[in-house]
Amino acid sequence: MDDQNKNLILATVLSFVVILLWYTVFAPPAPVVPIPDEATVQTDATGTIPAVPTLAPDAAPAGVSALAAAAESALTELATAARITIDTPRLQGSISLFGGRIDDLSLVGYRETLDEDSPNVRMLAPVGGTELNAAKPYYVVYGWSPAAGLDHALVPNARTLWTAPDGATLAPGKPVTLTWDNGAGLIFNRKISIDDDYLFTIEQSVTNTTTAPVRLAPYGIVARHGIPSTNSVYVLHEGAVRMSDGKLQELDYKDITKLDAVQSEGPADIIPVTSDGWAGFTDKYWMTTLAPTPGQSFTSVVKYTPDADIYQTEARFPVVEVAPGATGSTSSRLFAGAKEWETINRYQNNPGFFAGLFGAKVDPNQPQIDRFIDSIDWGWFYFLTKPMFSLLHWLHGAIGNMGWAIIALTITIKLLVFPLARKSYVSMAKMKELQPEMEKLKERTGDDKAKMQQEMMALYKREKVNPASGCLPILLQIPIFFSLYKVIYVTIELRHAPWFGWIRDLSAPDPSSILNLFGLLPYAPPEQGSIFFILSLGVLPILLGISMWFQQKLNPAPTDPTQKMIFAWMPWVFMFMLGSFASGLVVYWIANNTITFIQQYTIMSMHHKRPDLFGNILDGFKKKPAPPPKK
Repeated sequence: MDDQNKNLILATVLSFVVILLWYTVFAPPAPVVPIPDEATVQTDATGTIPAVPTLAPDAAPAGVSALAAAAESALTELATAARITIDTPRLQGSISLFGGRIDDLSLVGYRETLDEDSPNVRMLAPVGGTELNAAKPYYVVYGWSPAAGLDHALVPNARTLWTAPDGATLAPGKPVTLTWDNGAGLIFNRKISIDDDYLFTIEQSVTNTTTAPVRLAPYGIVARHGIPSTNSVYVLHEGAVRMSDGKLQELDYKDITKLDAVQSEGPADIIPVTSDGWAGFTDKYWMTTLAPTPGQSFTSVVKYTPDADIYQTEARFPVVEVAPGATGSTSSRLFAGAKEWETINRYQNNPGFFAGLFGAKVDPNQPQIDRFIDSIDWGWFYFLTKPMFSLLHWLHGAIGNMGWAIIALTITIKLLVFPLARKSYVSMAKMKELQPEMEKLKERTGDDKAKMQQEMMALYKREKVNPASGCLPILLQIPIFFSLYKVIYVTIELRHAPWFGWIRDLSAPDPSSILNLFGLLPYAPPEQGSIFFILSLGVLPILLGISMWFQQKLNPAPTDPTQKMIFAWMPWVFMFMLGSFASGLVVYWIANNTITFIQQYTIMSMHHKRPDLFGNILDGFKKKPAPPPKK
């Protein structure tokens, strides 16, 4: 086997291995768990670090468990408490005055499916919600932890009943203030503001009307009951995500349950943050994140309560001492919405490389959340995925269609790597020219592989050909392919993004199917996940196989019959493998193959006679010469 074929087979095997490792692997769906009581607050014994909110069930009647009684009591209070309407261009929902919890939130611009009647995506859901029983409780609560000398009952928690002005509605430019008087000289206020997108600003304050100073500490909690009912995939991180003084940490739900126990808190990971950080939960396209004011020190916590099956991220702020007649306050932000690159980048106050090239400036009025763009899961090749998506986003804005933007991105990438690939194309052109010589070498050396290898290397040296350089285009494509795969899979900008015709969602596989003759027969194609789905080739996968076949015809054919058969089947194997990938990725691969073919065909034509793509196929249809007459 010559070096050229060895390298090509090695590159192909590596491609298959990496694809299989990175391909979406679905885990079993999370089991449905009973809804327990929600998190409340315990008193901190040290008086310096806020207590960790945990389950603290109320007293139960005889014969009834404390947990069941607390859950029933909380559900009753939550169901009867008044609510404040949230009405913004991007968010709809409400805030319960029971605990002042933000627990009802839907995204106006995003639907569950492509169906026009599909409901909006539900971000947050209350405990015991009746309208969406399938939604697991997922909410945000704020409160104060008592420090030394202050009783737990004198500070607000997740079960405090707040008051608000009648008919109040939270909207951009119209903040709402919640008030609670503890009846012992402390008056608590919580002012909630919201912008036009997904950012809340929470200002918590306490006024001390007593004659003695009090010490207490504010906190914020994102609580999630159970693992969300989405399929877990290895190519995507879903779970806790946080930034702590420039260090990014991602914890899957399974990882959270395995954390070391911290005192009475159970599995928890507690990190003191000096100046800049944030913490929350991320899904594939959505995120709920606590973002303290830049420069604010706090304690970042990720924890799990096994008995209640509650996952929490917390921001605990330093203890505040409020003198008699004075007011203590703190301010923080909450992001709850879609992980849109442009929106998150703006909250980070970073216009981005390509936007900066065209004059975009830093806005001093923006929040400046440190490295907030890293909340998007960019993967191992982040140094490629970040600039790649930034360019794709800019192209989408200029063109107005994500499918054509992907093709424009492909052309741009091919132009950037062309100087490196050109040498490989020239080498393959020369290898194509040497095919007749290699056939003669094989006939002359017979089964003496050592001699054939020696003479072949001498031929390469004499003709100044490097057989290994032919692998360069393939090796270059591996990180680029997976970077774009990551971009298309995790970024919300491709979710439900149409191209043209039947391609209405570039983040989903091609919905057409050869099994119903691409819609001509009145049969629905197999659903994704069924055993017949891989056989249900759409138009794009078929075009992918054809484009790979054309590109392969320009490469030197292996001399070994077995190798030749393997390479002949390769385009069609890839057609089935990549056919179930997102349409956007298949569009990129088709465009890449087509551009590569044009480049390589042009270069090879400049170095020798134009390649005969169909000669070996048409040979079978040509009239064969009559055999010589027998003597």
